[in-house]
Amino acid sequence: MKRDYRKSKQQGFTLIELVVVIAILAILAAFALPRFAQLSEQAHQSSIRATAGALAAGVALAKTQWVSNGFTAAETDVVGFGNDNVDVSDDGWPTSVASDDTGTTMDATKCEEVWLGVLQSNAPTVSTTAPAEYLISITGDDCVFTYQADNQGSTIAYDADTGEITTTIN
Repeated sequence: MKRDYRKSKQQGFTLIELVVVIAILAILAAFALPRFAQLSEQAHQSSIRATAGALAAGVALAKTQWVSNGFTAAETDVVGFGNDNVDVSDDGWPTSVASDDTGTTMDATKCEEVWLGVLQSNAPTVSTTAPAEYLISITGDDCVFTYQADNQGSTIAYDADTGEITTTIN
């Protein structure tokens, strides 16, 4: 019997090969990380735009129901919209829910009521204090909802006089 006493040569990566692979990964990471950060920013902006669109659609639907009910003056608890509890101004724009206040001078409570009454289920959280997805403030007679998740000060504003929704993304 013949024995084979040859030593097998160990196989693996050389130090140079490892350094080259690490360098390539570092270069790829340098390009990929800023892109991922930008995606996060775009996601926040899309969330704000989607919420503003939903609010605008809800406000328009409330007015549409007010018109289709044949009203021409302020009305409490518009039947046929949402939970039949949204109050509207003389022009048909939502002004409150539980307050039964049809005046267009808004305060934080009425702003929250409009937000929840118009957006209904799965609405982002709102409050005058943190933690909430949107913080409520008043500018003039308008409701201003400031997005909190990205700390950029982006806002959605609602004007109960005209039903206008204005979005400012920072």
